[in-house]
Amino acid sequence: MPTMLNSPTEEDVNHAVLENQAQSLGHLFRDRVNKTPDAIAYWYPEGEGYAKVTWRQAADRVYALAAGLVALGVGEEDRVAIAAGTSYDWVLADLANMCSGAATTTIYPTTIADDVAFIISDSGSKVIFAENAEQLEKLRSIRDVIPEVSKVVLFEGDGDGDWVMSMEDLEILGRQQLERDPETVSVRIENITPDRLATIIYTSGTTGRPKGVRLLHRAWAYEGAAVDSIRILGPDDLQYLWLPLAHVFGKVLLTLPIQIGFPTAIDGRIDKIVDNLAIVKPTFMGAAPRIFEKAYGRIQMMMEKEGGAKLKLFNWAGNVGRQVSELKEEGKSPNAVLAVQHRLADKIIMTKIRDRFGGNIRFFISGSAALNRDVARWFDAMGLQISEGYGMTESSAATTVNRVVAYKYGSVGWPLPGTELVLASDGEILMRGPGVMQGYHNNPEATAETLDSDGWLHTGDIGEIDERGFIRLTDRKKDLFKTSNGKYVAPSQIESMFKGLCPYASQIVVYGNDRNFVSALVTLDPEAIVGWAAANGLEGSSYEELASSEQAKAMIQGYIEQLNAGLNRWEQIKKFTILGSDLSIENGELTPSLKVKRKVVTERYKKELDAHYA
Repeated sequence: MPTMLNSPTEEDVNHAVLENQAQSLGHLFRDRVNKTPDAIAYWYPEGEGYAKVTWRQAADRVYALAAGLVALGVGEEDRVAIAAGTSYDWVLADLANMCSGAATTTIYPTTIADDVAFIISDSGSKVIFAENAEQLEKLRSIRDVIPEVSKVVLFEGDGDGDWVMSMEDLEILGRQQLERDPETVSVRIENITPDRLATIIYTSGTTGRPKGVRLLHRAWAYEGAAVDSIRILGPDDLQYLWLPLAHVFGKVLLTLPIQIGFPTAIDGRIDKIVDNLAIVKPTFMGAAPRIFEKAYGRIQMMMEKEGGAKLKLFNWAGNVGRQVSELKEEGKSPNAVLAVQHRLADKIIMTKIRDRFGGNIRFFISGSAALNRDVARWFDAMGLQISEGYGMTESSAATTVNRVVAYKYGSVGWPLPGTELVLASDGEILMRGPGVMQGYHNNPEATAETLDSDGWLHTGDIGEIDERGFIRLTDRKKDLFKTSNGKYVAPSQIESMFKGLCPYASQIVVYGNDRNFVSALVTLDPEAIVGWAAANGLEGSSYEELASSEQAKAMIQGYIEQLNAGLNRWEQIKKFTILGSDLSIENGELTPSLKVKRKVVTERYKKELDAHYA
């Protein structure tokens, strides 16, 4: 990573990371509680607003739950699963695991019963925290194939006196354990060494069984210390966290506040994000690109509907903001005329846009998939910087990130201090560092394919590194395809470009391996398309009716033509089909982090794709 003017050298920063790195997540949490016991740690939904708890109050419950796990017979490095959505209870359960010396197995609440059975059995989980009756019913349906599970602990609901107990029952059990032995949790924390297992996260495979990524305490402790060292966050920040905590991105965003000391508002209600941002008024938030694409599309549509002078003013402000954004990225300042225009645009338009996101956002963090550069630039033009980063489950999420003061849109920034990145001869990104996984659980063959003998993780991502050290992803190694004309096409780049152009599209899947031209499958955004339908004489039509309408085909064709104008001839989309329903997690077409399962989709809609080439 290149050093910045007046910044410490890379060696100094790497040394600082090692000096500041905790022994384990248990140690890190205990240290945070001791440093700032009365500072606010977490917000969580309660009634129409939010309840707040201090680090001391959180620790009181965490230690009781941890002692309860010990009383249940959970040993050091035993696996304890969490099958739940994002909530404060999820945080308490995970921290209890960390402080008891156990390891967390994460399970998405949308995971089907068959995969849940595999994950529990493969991980060897002995206890399961379950969110509610729905998750419990799923576990009961597979009880006969998970005999090693001794207890299910319910976040919501009561126990049955046998296999199931409530969260409150576990706390009571833990407080009784602490009365007998007040040092129960302290001893467990002291026994945790950096090379102990902390988490197993099962990747969302597109084929076959998911693979369990083994992440050690040293990986999470490194992530916290490394992000702390680049000083993009401080104790005065306030995080809004809605991401799935079963995902590695959500998990790392839980680790950072423990390291740095800022509070986190935890709320998994995705449909209420915009409303809640106005209440919480956070300074930063992590999100997948789809959230930014949808917000951008909705604001654009709203202004187009206004039309007239308001639309002209909005477009003028956007143009002024873009010019300032581009200068700022290069480390330059606007001239006097542009500076005056920018102050006026900010007062009239940009402040109102920022207020929609709470008014206090310093920056967003985008990860888990490629962010459209034009969308990112627009947000920055409005005074809402997006720091795009890159990482994998296999690298504990955060591997590279754009800094707040040094960034390049279209890139994923620089590596975190202590992490090495190189490009293989075919352009594949290889990484090595403390955040890299130990391996895949019970899968030495897959581990050997991904981790080489020198400790380099072969990511499967193709990228470039520019003269300033900024890393740009170009595509997935396995996603690149070659047309029958011998030309390589990077589908994810084209898909990202299209979603930045078309506010009415939800997903696009670009296809053309061994075909003589490129085609695509498109889905409509069920919310965004309502306003479009009303304006085009189709009000009240069902999604399926809209998808098959000539008006929708003509509208999408127009955006495809805009897209093609910026592509090489062999990359251009010649034919497309609008699918009769949107892609979804429930139907197995998207991962929980909203990535398209390309193989699943192309196999499921093979008939539609084949028709393009008939």
